[in-house]
Amino acid sequence: MQHFTAYLRDESATAAFGAALARALVPGLVIYLHGDLGAGKTALTRALIQACGYAGTVKSPTYTLAEPYRVTLDGAPLQVIHYDLYRMSSPEEFLDAGFREDFDGHNVCIVEWPEKGAPVLPRPDVAISLSVREPGRALELQALSPLGLLCLDRLSFAPPR
Repeated sequence: MQHFTAYLRDESATAAFGAALARALVPGLVIYLHGDLGAGKTALTRALIQACGYAGTVKSPTYTLAEPYRVTLDGAPLQVIHYDLYRMSSPEEFLDAGFREDFDGHNVCIVEWPEKGAPVLPRPDVAISLSVREPGRALELQALSPLGLLCLDRLSFAPPR
């Protein structure tokens, strides 16, 4: 399977999908999140990071551009780095900040507004698009690499009723 779609009727469904995606993560994964402001990109990421066992506050990296979180995946330590490139004025900012080094094949990197980092941003393994479909959100996930296919093969999600 290279493609997955779901309707997330509310925030609890978004949180449930984030938890399902957390269980499917593999080290080195690069995830792009696409969607308009308010589509649920940060809410999905927050749910994923919390489902990985992070007990602290998961904040939006709108002003810091990146927030790293130490978690455990399948009993091994892992760093999940959440990027929000919305306020970035040029792709060179991404390079100047040294963010490209985080995409090292070990960290899971989740990137909101990836188009702001093109063409210097590493290619995604998984692309997720969220769009508002009142009263909820439509989600589309595409696996774009062998690592993305592995993640998608591990994904098991049934929306809560």
